[in-house]
Amino acid sequence: MNCIIIDDEATARAIISQLCANEKHLHVIQEFPNAIQAIKYLNQNEVDLIFLDIHMPDFTGFDFIETLKNPPKIILTTSDSNFAIQAFEYECIVDYLVKPVLQDRFNKAIEKAKSSFEPSKVVSNLNREETTLGNDLYVNIDRRLIKIDIPSIYLIEAKGDYILIKTEDKNYTVHSTLKKIEDKLPEHLFLKVHRSFVINTKKIIDIEDNSVLIKKDVIPVSRSNRPELMKRLNLL
Repeated sequence: MNCIIIDDEATARAIISQLCANEKHLHVIQEFPNAIQAIKYLNQNEVDLIFLDIHMPDFTGFDFIETLKNPPKIILTTSDSNFAIQAFEYECIVDYLVKPVLQDRFNKAIEKAKSSFEPSKVVSNLNREETTLGNDLYVNIDRRLIKIDIPSIYLIEAKGDYILIKTEDKNYTVHSTLKKIEDKLPEHLFLKVHRSFVINTKKIIDIEDNSVLIKKDVIPVSRSNRPELMKRLNLL
């Protein structure tokens, strides 16, 4: 993929450029210290992917995106995590990297970018209640964007118009549905075992009859979901 880097900080551009150099699928063809120069370039050239800083003097990353009629795929790079929900209102944005960016997290973003070019994989807009970025789940609670480490989640319970997310450290009540959050969780870790419960199968302590024990919670397992649960287990 041919890509460009737009960031007003030379050090930040150099870091992204080096991360790109470690990814054989990427070819950095230009770097720009501001959005205006990048717009002039894109008026004459096409690229597959843009690494775009949000905070730049006079012309923000979002201002830049609004000027593009047919924007390429964009990965935001920023030191501010507060714009994640706003960012995913744009279909062209495939990921949101918070500085300092590490290689492993960068590689995951590139995988998302590559998959977005495949017609068989549809990248859907993320809603305002919760969104996933790599191994993190961001939930909107009291107008604050709270980051939750996905592997730390062991249980999610539906409670009317809300869901209760239980983690190793803390519990969170979010205005959402079980279906919405289930769609955002990795299938190899999480399974819906009952109409009101999704569990992290790696956190199961014990199984007895039609229930599982996770931490101190005894969770019912419906008859229809039990076969899939048994498939997930490494049975002796």
